[in-house]
Order: sequence, then structure tokens, then C-alpha cells
Amino acid sequence: MGGADRVVPRDPAGLPGYGRSPWAADDPYSDDGDVARLLDDLGLERVAVVGSSHGGQVALELATARPGLVSRLVLLNAKCDLPATPDVEEFGAEEMRLVEAGDLVGAAELNARTWLGPDADDATRARLAAMQHEAYKVQLAADPEPDRIRGRIDLAAVRAPALVVGGGHDLPYFQHSARHLAATLPHARLVELEWAGHLPNLERPAETTRIIQDFLREPDQP
Repeated sequence: MGGADRVVPRDPAGLPGYGRSPWAADDPYSDDGDVARLLDDLGLERVAVVGSSHGGQVALELATARPGLVSRLVLLNAKCDLPATPDVEEFGAEEMRLVEAGDLVGAAELNARTWLGPDADDATRARLAAMQHEAYKVQLAADPEPDRIRGRIDLAAVRAPALVVGGGHDLPYFQHSARHLAATLPHARLVELEWAGHLPNLERPAETTRIIQDFLREPDQP
């Protein structure tokens, strides 16, 4: 892998370092650059992009770098350009403490407790913890760690209509981020789900899918 010929992982389970995609690259890379190259390889010129959490950040980076590529955006509790707040920093510090102590199970369970709202059942919590545990193993196995470059976010440059979804049980940082995105993106609408945590697509998948599909089926405005 190298330069423009870098092989983009095509595992639908996740970006590099997640799911079954190893965290490896010969050269510095960016998540939004990988997504753009994959779409180009597939010959797709206009796409609707749905992103959750970090995936929402990647969607915003892609829409900033390639505004003509993105036709619509769905942002589920997305990270954006706001600085971290104490709630996020406290979570990150505790997660790092557990990982550095070798307690990957404890760190994965912390993620499940933090990111899932009250509607998530025990099976969903166990599934999320297992997915996060696997991500830790994949990332810790990287030798050497690749150099990932964060893409730029310019909300004023995003032309695509956006549906911004926030969760009433999410961390305050992400609730504020959702309102900030809806107020700042040129063509955005905010939907706040009182029942949702950080991952409504796992908590109430059918309802969340319906919300996304209804937005994607709306006719384009003149």
C-alpha cells in the first residue's frame, strides 16, 4: 500500500482499526480520504452519507473536502469541530486508565454504559461491548501505529441538506454538538430523540431506520 495506490479496506464492518479492518497503512492517511477513494473506485459520483459519532465526523470531513460528492447527510450524535468538554474528557481519561491497566473488558463495558441509552437491551449492550473489545485488540496490535490525519471540517462549505439527530440521554457534549450543527450548517434540520443515548440505531433500530429513510426520500428542494 502506498500513496494514491493505497488499498482501501472494503470491510463494511468499519474503518481501519475497527471491525475486521486492521489498523495499518504505509503512508499517512485520513478516514475521509479513504471513504472518498472507495467511492471513486466504485464509480459513485453522488451519495447520501449517514454517519454516527466518529462516523459523523468523517461524513462532515468528506462533505467539506468533496461537497459535490455528498447529496445528503444524516448525522447521528456526530462529533464536529467543537472543543472537548469535561464530560468527554472524563470518559476519555477513564477509558485510557482501563486500557493502560490491561482491563480491555472493563473499558469495553464502560463504553456500553456510556454510549447506550435506557432502551438498549442486555443483548445490545453485550454486542457493543464485544465490538469495542475487538476494536481495542485490533488497534493495540498495530505495529507501528499508522499516522492518521484528521480531515478539515468547514460547516459553511457543506452544501448538502442535513438531518442532525441528537439523543436526550447522550453526553452533554454531543447534545450541544447536535444543536450547534443544526444551527450552523447551511441546510440542516434537528431531530432530538428524548429516548435515545449516543447510538439510537442500536437502541431502537427500526425507528431510527425509518427516520433516516423518511429524510432520504424527501424530494429535493428547488
